Amino acid sequence: MEKKVSVYRKEHFNAAHRLHNAAWDEAKNDAVFGKCNNPSYHGHNYEIEVKVTGKPAADTGFVIDLKLLSDIIKENVLNKFDHKNLNLDVKEFAILNPTAENIVIVIYNILREKINKDLDLQVRLYETPRNFAEYPAT
Repeated sequence: MEKKVSVYRKEHFNAAHRLHNAAWDEAKNDAVFGKCNNPSYHGHNYEIEVKVTGKPAADTGFVIDLKLLSDIIKENVLNKFDHKNLNLDVKEFAILNPTAENIVIVIYNILREKINKDLDLQVRLYETPRNFAEYPAT
């Protein structure tokens, strides 16, 4: 049996967003999204957990160098999302509603391109301490 290990890196970023469907009128947007449809936007202190799973390398004992993982997250996610208006400043959300579900998928796709494909990847995004999404789902 192959001995796989999961390692995790936690990071955080602050960002604003608005949940809104342009195809709907304001009444329907308000009914579905409530306060999250505020035209002036609202913000969250997001927490992300990045889980990387694989077999530790024989020479280092690492699944992935956690310093390298931290650098990848900072360069490709935090620099892009932190203190930004997701709707206005992040191209992926120009037409994609920045729900926790969509944000976690976007982050996963960004990181998947940067992390060895032989390693399994999962991202968990906390929008609040009680509300979170993870991708891919288990």
